[in-house]
Amino acid sequence: MQVLESGPADAPPLLLLHGGGVAGWMWQPLLERLGNRVRAIVPDLPGHGGSASTDYASHEGAADALERVLEERAPGGATVLGFSLGAQLAVLLTARRPELVTDAVVVSAQAKSIAMPQVTLAMLAAAAPLAKWRRFARLQAKELFVPDELLADYLEGSAAISRATLVASVGENLRFRVPEGWARAPEAADAPPTALVVVGSEERAVMRDSATVLHGSRAGSELLRVDGVGHGLPLQQPGLLALILEQRLAARDGGSGPAHPLG
Repeated sequence: MQVLESGPADAPPLLLLHGGGVAGWMWQPLLERLGNRVRAIVPDLPGHGGSASTDYASHEGAADALERVLEERAPGGATVLGFSLGAQLAVLLTARRPELVTDAVVVSAQAKSIAMPQVTLAMLAAAAPLAKWRRFARLQAKELFVPDELLADYLEGSAAISRATLVASVGENLRFRVPEGWARAPEAADAPPTALVVVGSEERAVMRDSATVLHGSRAGSELLRVDGVGHGLPLQQPGLLALILEQRLAARDGGSGPAHPLG
């Protein structure tokens, strides 16, 4: 799995987990705004970007690889920020290895089932060749709020994603449920929140409901609904996401509870 790292060695570590169908490049607008305030650890998940030669197989397999990344690069723990598929992996990492996750920021994670997922997957498998069609890929890029300066990265990555990766990653996404370890122990409920669940007000109902479920199942977590945002906060409003992260990092350093700019 390709992993790129940037930022000062002594800055707080931040593991960034991209969504399905994109790659680590999606975090560039956010990192430009964060500057040298973090040490960014940015993997390309299996089947995506620089890791496209190995198909995505399962969330469990991806989490295994990400645990090794944290053990090697941030053994004392890191803030883990994930979007969409990457947000599900952030939840899974937090549940499996809480000692490696000092804070989880979970953006647009689906955690509720949809009707007839098998039908959705069958349609996806049949439509997989469309991902290599530039006109279709451009339409998808617009849905994800990919800016013009990153469009070439999206088109190149979309053409490289295999049918196996597409079906496996979406299948895992549709089947994802809140893992047992996500819930914090009752005695830890008064500790500073170690998770922020974020969802856009313009996302599908299943995404908004999933955010409520994730928040409700983890004691001490926070829930943030961002007005006017769809399924693409990191690219639609990277400045806002940078501000959220900065305030959470500052709050942890200062010993007070995390804060965010929307109340």
